[in-house]
Amino acid sequence: MLDALTVAVAVTALALAAWCGIAAYRDQPTKDWHFIGMAVVSVLALAQLLVGIVQLARGERPEQGMTIFIAYLIGAFAAVPAAGFLSLTERTRWGSVTVAAGAVVLAVLEVRLYDIWGN
Repeated sequence: MLDALTVAVAVTALALAAWCGIAAYRDQPTKDWHFIGMAVVSVLALAQLLVGIVQLARGERPEQGMTIFIAYLIGAFAAVPAAGFLSLTERTRWGSVTVAAGAVVLAVLEVRLYDIWGN
């Protein structure tokens, strides 16, 4: 895995979590600019998914097993879009809380991906 990409995804996910957490604290639902932030984080997660697939295709293997690595890659890619979709159905402050929680989950998944790969 690319360490810089892993850090970039985790940091942007935590920034999104803080941003949506502040919106929830202010009793605001997710707004259009939050969805732009989710798109940025999702594009980074997609880049990481593609890098992971390319590395597996080149014959590199994670230390803790390929199946769990692929599962975590897919989960990391899906965490923020799933939270964003749920926030569309909940147009109160809880939609912002949902996105903040999904972004924190993504940051934790990034740490775990780093460990699974063996760095």
